Amino acid sequence: MEHSAPLTPELSPPSFDVRQLVRDFYDLSKPGIGFYSLLTTATSFWLASSVFNTTLFLHTMAATALITCGGGALNQVIEIEADSQMHRTERRPLPSGRVSPLMGLLFGVLASLGGTVYMLFFVNGLASLLAILTLGGYLFVYTPLKKKTHLATLIGAFPGAVPILIGWAAVRGSLDLSAWSLFAILFIWQIPHFLAIAWMYRKDYARAGFPLLSVIDPEGNKSAINILNYTLALIPLSLLPSLLRLTGVVYFVGALLLGIGFGAAAIRAASQRTNRSAKQLLLASIIYLPVILALLAFDKI
Repeated sequence: MEHSAPLTPELSPPSFDVRQLVRDFYDLSKPGIGFYSLLTTATSFWLASSVFNTTLFLHTMAATALITCGGGALNQVIEIEADSQMHRTERRPLPSGRVSPLMGLLFGVLASLGGTVYMLFFVNGLASLLAILTLGGYLFVYTPLKKKTHLATLIGAFPGAVPILIGWAAVRGSLDLSAWSLFAILFIWQIPHFLAIAWMYRKDYARAGFPLLSVIDPEGNKSAINILNYTLALIPLSLLPSLLRLTGVVYFVGALLLGIGFGAAAIRAASQRTNRSAKQLLLASIIYLPVILALLAFDKI
């Protein structure tokens, strides 16, 4: 009687989830930051244009997208250890192990260099220089300083506001007072926006060793003062585009009302110092920026 050979299970190759990989690299590029970079670049491009150049606009947006994706990825490569210690970031592609640090580094370098070279050849030299300053400031000044001083928040607002100059430089090839007024709005807006996040996740930041204001001053006195100072300073600064005749009365009134609303949220957050009031301030900041950019674009003179 013949004995049949024992059945052995067939080994199937490991599954490869393309959709998950795409999602991981999308997350690696920090799409939230990228969205605001593209939005501010597009707005300033429109404001600087007397005759809208569609081809130049598409080149500018493509280059900016590559640069922001690369910068976001390289930032996460640098901060992989800190991200692994924070609940809000531990599931990111790198600390979770879904993407290797080498792949993240390659993606970041190729996107950053590709975007910068693309900007140089298809836009202009000033826009490319601003892109280099953005990447350099973000990766080699702001990111390492986050572990050393709470002033990194203020320092990081400089590269964070440069994309609005890129759109202007792409059209004009130079920067004037109107461009710097837009830079000032975006620069100041970032401070209360990030301080709200820092307050909400202060335990996470403390665990990862970031000496933010919300960590070194747990009572919230310094955070409250800075939130009030920067948010209230944003009100007169936001009116500069109209005073410089870049925009008209619709923007002026809208910016004033938005600033008052944002200021009210800041006063509440500074006085209550709760996660709920900080979340309301964060929401107010998220609403404020796209609306004021829309007003800028709509009421262009």
